[in-house]
Amino acid sequence: MDFDLTEDQQTIRSAVRELAGKFDDQYWLEKDEAHEFPWEFYDAFAKGGWLGITTPEEFGGAGMGITEASIILEEVAASGAGMNGASSMHLSIFGMHPVIKHGSEELKARTLPRIVDGSLHVCFGVTEPGAGLDTTKITTFARREGDEYVVNGRKVWISKAVESEKILLLTRTAKFEDSPRKTDGLTLFLTDIDRAHMDVRPIRKMGRNAITSNEIFIDDLRIPVADRVGEEGKGFKYILDGLNPERMLVASEALGIGRAALRRGVQYAGEREVFGRPIGMNQGLQFPLADSLAHLDAAELVLRKATWLYDNGRPCAREANTAKYLCADAGFTAADRALQTHGGMGYSEEYHVARYFREARLTRIAPLSQEMVLNYLGEHVLGLPRSY
Repeated sequence: MDFDLTEDQQTIRSAVRELAGKFDDQYWLEKDEAHEFPWEFYDAFAKGGWLGITTPEEFGGAGMGITEASIILEEVAASGAGMNGASSMHLSIFGMHPVIKHGSEELKARTLPRIVDGSLHVCFGVTEPGAGLDTTKITTFARREGDEYVVNGRKVWISKAVESEKILLLTRTAKFEDSPRKTDGLTLFLTDIDRAHMDVRPIRKMGRNAITSNEIFIDDLRIPVADRVGEEGKGFKYILDGLNPERMLVASEALGIGRAALRRGVQYAGEREVFGRPIGMNQGLQFPLADSLAHLDAAELVLRKATWLYDNGRPCAREANTAKYLCADAGFTAADRALQTHGGMGYSEEYHVARYFREARLTRIAPLSQEMVLNYLGEHVLGLPRSY
C-alpha cells in the first residue's frame, strides 16, 4: 500500500497552504463579524486557477479528481479560514458535477468556463422546509409551458444565494403521488436567479457568517428549456452522482478545522503558564489534545481511501459516509478541546477557537446529520432493516 501523495498533489498542498496563509485569522474574524463575503480571498483563488481543479480541460479546468479537491479544501480550512473560506468556493470546485456529467454541451460551454475563472457564482437549491433530508418530498414545482418552465416553491438553507448569479435548482415536474417511483418526476435546472421572481432572505445563524444561508421564495419563475440539466424527471439520479463527493469534501473541511483548532490549542497550552508552569504539562490538558491528534489522523486515512476509490471508479459509498462521520466528529472534538484548553479566553473571539468551534459544529449537521450516516451504514453496510 502506498500512502504517499503524488508529486502533483504535494505541489497542490504546498501552493494552497501558502496562498491561504496570506489571509490570517484576523481577516476571517472581521469577515465573520461583518457578515461580509471574503471577496479578496475568493478572487485570489480564482486567479490562481484553483476553482477549476475538477472541471474538464476543454472548459478551462484542470480535469483532476476529488482527491485533489479534498486537499485544497482541507488546506483552506486548516489555514484558519474554516467553513467561511471553504464554503466560498466549495460549490465552484465540485458542485457543478451534475452539469459536467449530464448537462448539454451548450449549457456546459456557457457556464463552466465562468466557474473556472471565478466570474460565475452558483448556489445549490435542493432543501425545502417541509422535506428536509427526504428530497423526494420536495414540492417546488416546474410546469412546462412551451419552451419554458414556470416554477413556484420555496427553498431553505441555500448557501451563497445572495452572491450568486445562478442556481442549480431541483424541482418536481410530476407530483409525488403521480410518480411510479418516489424518485421519479424530479428535474434539475441551472438557471438565473431572477430577483423579480425570487425573494432571497438571509437566515440569522450561529456561525459561518461570512457566507450567507438563505430562504428562497420562488414565484412564477420562468426557466428556458435550455437551462434544464439532462432529461426531465431524472434530476434525482443526477444529484446522486454528487452525494459521495460532497460527503468527502465536507469531511476534508472538518478535518482542516480540526487541524487548525488543534494547532491553536497546542500553542496556547505551551505558552500559557499557571502556578509557575505551562498548562500543557498537565496530563488533563495534554491527553485530550493528543487524543484528538490520533483521531484526526485516523479519520484522514479513511478520507484518503474514499477519495482514492472514487477517483479510480470504485464503489465508495461506505467509505465516503464513514469519512464524513469520523472527520466531523474528530474535527468538532478537536475544536471543543482547543476551546477548553483556553479556559475562559476560549469563549472570547480574540483567540479564534470560538469561531472554529461554531464552524466545526456545522459539519456534524451538513450536508447530512451524523445520525443519517449511521442509518446508511446500518442498512446498506450491515444489512439491518431500514429504520425510517
